[in-house]
Amino acid sequence: MFDYRSKLITVEQALGLVKDGDNITVGFGANEPPAFLGSLHRIADRVSNVTITNCLPTAEGEYLKEENIRKAFWIDSWFQTPLLRRLNDTGRVSYIPNNLHFAGTKRNFHKKTDICISLASVPEDSGRTRFACGNIYEDKIGSEAKLRILEVSPCAPYCPGQNFWDRDEIDYIIESGARPGTIPTVEPNEKDLVIGQTIADLIDNGDCLQVGIGGIPNAVCSCLHGKKDLGIHTEMMTTGIMDLMKAGVVTGARKQTHAGKTVFAFALGSREMYEFMHNNHDLFTDRGEIVNDPYEIAKNDNQVSINTTVEVDLTGQCCSESIGTLQISGTGGQADTAIGAQNSKNGRSIIALYSTIDKKDPVTGEMVSGSKIVSTLKPGAAVSLSRNDVDWVVTEYGAVSLRGTTIRERVQRLVSIAHPAFRDGLLADAKKFGWII
Repeated sequence: MFDYRSKLITVEQALGLVKDGDNITVGFGANEPPAFLGSLHRIADRVSNVTITNCLPTAEGEYLKEENIRKAFWIDSWFQTPLLRRLNDTGRVSYIPNNLHFAGTKRNFHKKTDICISLASVPEDSGRTRFACGNIYEDKIGSEAKLRILEVSPCAPYCPGQNFWDRDEIDYIIESGARPGTIPTVEPNEKDLVIGQTIADLIDNGDCLQVGIGGIPNAVCSCLHGKKDLGIHTEMMTTGIMDLMKAGVVTGARKQTHAGKTVFAFALGSREMYEFMHNNHDLFTDRGEIVNDPYEIAKNDNQVSINTTVEVDLTGQCCSESIGTLQISGTGGQADTAIGAQNSKNGRSIIALYSTIDKKDPVTGEMVSGSKIVSTLKPGAAVSLSRNDVDWVVTEYGAVSLRGTTIRERVQRLVSIAHPAFRDGLLADAKKFGWII
């Protein structure tokens, strides 16, 4: 039996290892180490220019207070959340453009990690210790980090897969009673359910799915309960997927790889989902560089990728991560999964969005409606999925396929699923640009 007491240190001792100029990479999402990050502010008066590299952060901490950020820390992030967006004015938070399956590889090329630290479950007798909720980049970054630390908690789920460090790869262990970060389950609204049903109608029995995050993906899952033998190969394990597994809708019986297993790279959801994951051998966690590799995704026939976006222009360009120049999230695995699905035999990629958005008029202050299918993307908007890689687009007004289509055909199809109030204006712009006659 592995006796990890020789590797055991306190949070204070771990903080003592941090030096000026260090780059600390923390676990992805629910793998963030809450006890460590919850105490990080204590060294704000001692250190300077310490970079915290993260992705989809969930853990609150006083180190994220503006005065501590300005004093000691920089944040580099592969995926921003409200925790980071509120710090944009400090100039010390910066986004790392990426496709998720390359996140660890490219970061290692650019900037080595001094301390890699992740939340983890209780070690196995052999000393092998599993990351709590996935392995997007933890193992990849850790392979070249100077120090590898695990924050071990009995509240962290133990999930089988390629998601561990062996005893000789672990430098230090912190004990804590921390729970993985959660996100609320977004209940689908009326629009979500209309879109969800439209997408469900594009899915056949036996298809293998990748499902994203939010009200629309949750609605899709809720509309799939009449399907049979669905498989899952997805970057994110969600509460909706859990519900489909419990209902027997997801069996993985027709998958070409990991048949019978739900394969994912990270999990983020409810406490109930983490309890479901614990020691569940119907699940398999794999490395992000594998799960999100388009070549690996394509190995399963009938792979369907389901993602959402912020806005789509009339040529098919999808901005899924910014509002103009304002970074609000990240590319994540959208391009990975969309391209992988389309390389799958009979695979499909689906991008979903509402046809409109309500926003405040800057002059009158009144709420007005704007189209999310737009003539051109906002200045500075990030193109998360190129028009070369877009396939199906779905709104509450229907679904259109852009695969192999011309710009003229795309204009006509996308306008048909825009809100009726904006269709004439979109067509007028398309004529002005010379896209249609």
